Amino acid sequence: MAENRVANRIADTAVGGTGVIVAAFLVFYLGAWGDTEQRQFVTNLVHIPIALMYTALGLRIVVRGGPTHHTRRAWGFITAAFFCRLVAQSSWFIEDSVLGTPRFPAVADYWYIAFVPFMFTGLMLMPSDRRSRIDRIKLTLDALIVVSGAFIVLWYLLLGPLVVKEGAPLSRTLFSTALPVGDLLLILALAMLLLRRSGIADHALTMLVVAVTMFVVADIAYGYLQLKTGYRGGAWPDLFWFCGGFLLVLAAHRTYQQTYHPPDPAKRRATVNWLPYGTIALAYGVLGYMAREQGIYPLGGMILGAILLTGLVIARQMYVLRENQDLAVTDPLTGLANRTRITERVAALVAQPARAGRCSAVLLIDLDRFKPINDTYGHEAGDTVLQAAAVALRAGIRSGDTAGRLGGDEFAVILRDLPDVAAVERVTQRLAEALRTPVILGDLVLSVEASIGVAIHDADSKVDGDQLVRQADLAMYTAKRSGRSRYQLYTPELDAGTRDARLRQAITDGELVLHYQPAVGLQTGEIRGVEALVRWQHPEEGLLMPGAFIALAEETGAVVPLGEWVLREGCRQVAAWQQGVAGADRITLSVNLSPQQVKQADLVDVVTGILAETGFPATRLILEITESVVLEPDELTIARLGALRDKGIRLAVDDFGTGYSALSYLQQLPVSILKIDRSYIRGIDDDERDERIAEAIVRLGLAFDLVVVAEGIETAEQARLLAEMGCTVGQGYHFHRPTPPEQTVQVLGATALKL
Repeated sequence: MAENRVANRIADTAVGGTGVIVAAFLVFYLGAWGDTEQRQFVTNLVHIPIALMYTALGLRIVVRGGPTHHTRRAWGFITAAFFCRLVAQSSWFIEDSVLGTPRFPAVADYWYIAFVPFMFTGLMLMPSDRRSRIDRIKLTLDALIVVSGAFIVLWYLLLGPLVVKEGAPLSRTLFSTALPVGDLLLILALAMLLLRRSGIADHALTMLVVAVTMFVVADIAYGYLQLKTGYRGGAWPDLFWFCGGFLLVLAAHRTYQQTYHPPDPAKRRATVNWLPYGTIALAYGVLGYMAREQGIYPLGGMILGAILLTGLVIARQMYVLRENQDLAVTDPLTGLANRTRITERVAALVAQPARAGRCSAVLLIDLDRFKPINDTYGHEAGDTVLQAAAVALRAGIRSGDTAGRLGGDEFAVILRDLPDVAAVERVTQRLAEALRTPVILGDLVLSVEASIGVAIHDADSKVDGDQLVRQADLAMYTAKRSGRSRYQLYTPELDAGTRDARLRQAITDGELVLHYQPAVGLQTGEIRGVEALVRWQHPEEGLLMPGAFIALAEETGAVVPLGEWVLREGCRQVAAWQQGVAGADRITLSVNLSPQQVKQADLVDVVTGILAETGFPATRLILEITESVVLEPDELTIARLGALRDKGIRLAVDDFGTGYSALSYLQQLPVSILKIDRSYIRGIDDDERDERIAEAIVRLGLAFDLVVVAEGIETAEQARLLAEMGCTVGQGYHFHRPTPPEQTVQVLGATALKL
């Protein structure tokens, strides 16, 4: 590790030194110091350390390891090209500045030409994201367009004059054209590399491309000057070679340091690549320049006509490309943006920091009660509702905002550059009201509403696009759980991890409290037991009912420590009553046991440990399990529950009838109490059908030799009917509401009877 740090410092120093050399040469050149011979000598000499530096840094990538295997393989060929360039620069310095008798072709010329195939191969091997066969064909055609345009320019500047030059030997002509042809190959490689790049910034690759481009420009300028006036070292093309060489140094250094990030297809640039069309424009510009020397007839008009015709073809192709791009990012049913466009717009939103005092927002919208409409009235009705929702969303946003359909009945809206969160809420409320408008389909009037989740992006936001969408999604599901047809702003408390930590901290900090609801004998009205019901005394939100946090506890696993706290606190409290309240020694304590607690391997040890710790008698404890445990009990579950029963603890099936009510398992499980869900009690006093169903459930429980307890009794008539059916114990507001411990003590006046 220490050796790497030392090597990195040496490399940083060497790169900085190379920059100083280039800067010093620029001062020397722009200051017009020295005579022609001195300028030529200094120019030839300074090329050597720069070439030596980028060769050494390229070799470092190959030997010491680059970001990926593919990158190292590409840089192996690029480093070979660097070495050819180093040898060429050194040879040229000796031939031109030391010996002073350069011949054509010089030794350096062979090495300059050898630079091309190695660099071409290295550029072509540079890693890029995967593309389909059709994409690769289109990319190759675009690159060939670039090369064709470049060929026209090179033909005018170099190749044409070389070919028609009179008196030149064939071998000399072929060798003279080798470097321009090599430059065409490099242009092809650069075009392929630029066209296949994704939208992810790669600064090292950008510097490499710019450097090679500067070399190509310098080569073309060198050839042109050589044809016109002859070339001497220290002319302006050397500035391009020097700057290109320094960029090669930076590119090699940056490549070694950078970490590889695989390209993300979702972030690929969707815009049209203008490189082929720019090259066509350049080529026709050269043709137009040449046509000035021709008359209108015949070539001048033909060239102008060809330029106009090609321009119209390109314009039509651009229109088709734009149309295809719009189709690719548009939902065909609603005409809104699809998921791809929404993802792009969200990424663009978070990529640009919000202005101070301004904010943007992502809204996720889910239509409530859409599935029943689709299932009952068919897909035509469902499609009509979706199209109506799209119209409402379009009408409710500004032109600069984006509305889209993510799929099914889920929509998204991106609001940009609003003054504050209150403005976001006003727009959200307006959209929610617009989505409540009934939809008329023939004789049907279809009514839908929407749950909306809102995530705010402002100057303080530190999240990416995926996280922003996830925040809106969390807020949307929170709105749906809260009763639907409403909106919810995202807050950190909605995060499962944050809420879970907060709930666990509430257990530790003593913010949870128990309320107790007595159960009474239906024949005597005497209290037979109490059920412990948990509440959260939240410091900001007040007293929270279980519906506000139990689902979260079950989702995150916090229900296990929460359940243990309820059992311990309930046993401690009722044990104290049994010691100090007359007649309370025979009341029972009922505690709910979550499915996750039932699955705990140490359940029996935890329960018996709490009983021993609090001194509460096992025969007075009733553990209530849900039908999800009853439905598919495995052997280990049955064994654990059996072990609890063997210790004298009784087991009850809670909310019987709300699930699948797997009756066959009631014989396997060691349960002794059946609690009928309140939904079967609510209508027995005014609906004969509900009465018959309730009576059937009571008789079913009695047939299994179970004690039947009815929940949710709210009237005296309901209590009377249940007593006549054979139900022995009841709970509900008709008798007692859940109350805090100090109030529960006041109602424990009568002697409790054993259940």
